[in-house]
Amino acid sequence: MKPDRVLGIDPGLVATGVGIVTFDEHERPRALYSGTIRPPRGETIAKRLYHLQIRIGEVISEFQPDCVAVEEAFYHKNVKSALTLGQARGAALAAAAAADLDVMELSPKTVKQAAVGTGGAAKEQVAAMVVALLQLDNPPDSADACDALAVALAALHRRAIPAQIRS
Repeated sequence: MKPDRVLGIDPGLVATGVGIVTFDEHERPRALYSGTIRPPRGETIAKRLYHLQIRIGEVISEFQPDCVAVEEAFYHKNVKSALTLGQARGAALAAAAAADLDVMELSPKTVKQAAVGTGGAAKEQVAAMVVALLQLDNPPDSADACDALAVALAALHRRAIPAQIRS
């Protein structure tokens, strides 16, 4: 049986981070891929969302994950930011549904707890732990890609817990 392969997504309309993690033969988490999807800035929101859905679908096609993990929306003081984040999440969820993949939605607090041990960790702490836990030679190309790896890592560990313990 092949180990779980999880696609983590940190959604955003300007930049969406994606990261694929799995366990290696020694049951250590390893990154297979990370990147940042940047929809064309001059396009309509509809075309930018379509671009996100297509690019996420291409990542799914190339890496064949077993599930997709998406960071849940958190509450913004700026309503417009919260709405665009929700739209980007929708594009990610649609890409996962098109590939008939299970989706796990994780709160930012859960992701931080999985990476650092505390839900109140700073972005820099999460980034440092992602690099250490995945034994990366270099940090990911963007904060969004790093966050996506953290989402995937949290989901990978959650999937490794037997269902009867998780419930």
